[in-house]
Amino acid sequence: MNQNILELKNLSVNYGEHTVLDSINFTVTSHSFISIVGPNGAGKSTLIKVLLGLTEFSSGSVLIFGNKPGKVDSSLISYVPQIKTMDRNFPAIAIELVISGVQQRWPWALHGDARTKAENALQLVGAKQIANRAIADLSGGELQRVCIARSIAKYPKLIIMDEPAAGIDAVGESDLYKLLEDYQSKSDATILMITHDWHIANHHSDFVLVLNRKQISYGPPVESLKEENMRRAFGHIGHDHTLKSF
Repeated sequence: MNQNILELKNLSVNYGEHTVLDSINFTVTSHSFISIVGPNGAGKSTLIKVLLGLTEFSSGSVLIFGNKPGKVDSSLISYVPQIKTMDRNFPAIAIELVISGVQQRWPWALHGDARTKAENALQLVGAKQIANRAIADLSGGELQRVCIARSIAKYPKLIIMDEPAAGIDAVGESDLYKLLEDYQSKSDATILMITHDWHIANHHSDFVLVLNRKQISYGPPVESLKEENMRRAFGHIGHDHTLKSF
């Protein structure tokens, strides 16, 4: 039986007199793949920060595994930021980055159970051969594999991702979603992903949240990504993203 992983009721976030999110309502069950789409400034990143317990909300309620944000067992949740926000010149090797996800701190030594878990995670994402390479020497696709290995090393039940395909090429992007789907099938995990690619959201998601400060729609892609909803969210439909196939 599927359980509720996330429950948001009338969630609103205000920064002073500025409303960032207004009355967001949706529920996410286990083993779901959820995409969040919306224009820049829509509140997508703020929503993620609320779920991670990094931003307080003004009203409503949020439950993650039945607990309030920030009160959830950290082993249940992993976060994968955009790789373009990472300092590629940080003097570290790939396996150190993965172990930091296991230990929730930077590792002082590269041995023991944490290293074993890190190596297993790198193996799962097809990156064990680059374990000892410097982060600065990795391609965008390789670094993304390492970041995913870091996120799954403790076998979380919820993975939150911010534009995971940003900064990687088309082949790397295809590999990325195959990795995520393989991990999900093995672990029964739930994946929540911000994306600007409507076609990716349509192809990979069980449910899509269309957001522009207010909740425009939430449901299966064929319903949520209807042209009328996208026009309400974006104001127009660009040439790169036609919805005729939906």
